[in-house]
Amino acid sequence: MTPKRHGPAAVEFPNDLEILVIREFDAPIELVFDVFTKPEHVRKTFAPYGEEIKECSIDLRIGGNYHLVFVTGDGTECSFRGTYLEIEPPTRTAQTWLFDGWPEAHAVESMVLHETHGVTKVTYSLAFRDQAGRARMAKYDGLVANFDNVEDLLRSLHDPKGTV
Repeated sequence: MTPKRHGPAAVEFPNDLEILVIREFDAPIELVFDVFTKPEHVRKTFAPYGEEIKECSIDLRIGGNYHLVFVTGDGTECSFRGTYLEIEPPTRTAQTWLFDGWPEAHAVESMVLHETHGVTKVTYSLAFRDQAGRARMAKYDGLVANFDNVEDLLRSLHDPKGTV
């Protein structure tokens, strides 16, 4: 049995400060949570277009920090960092978000997961403190590509019988 591909992520702008990305994955909630939060998986999914991951540190606890760096084809380092504010495995995380290339664009990033009949729905939110930050991110985000990478990894983790 081949897992069903649920299609591309839906990207929404519910207000002037927030970006929502919603996607369903044909995998159990615990595995989806792990793929988004464990360094061994994040290394394979975070760089949107297969760029080299230079750093992937995740201290998954309230008050813990994360730092993710990838290098683009032209040698540009893209560094993201933040501090965990809420962690409720396997259903929710919330953390501060800062892209070092846009130091003025502070945000709070959150992810809510819900499983129904083996399909996990992820609702990802990036809420900026001002419109300038959100406007910058809306021009180029790479988020949809990240979600495609997550789906590809989840599919690769299926055993030969098609179960996770």
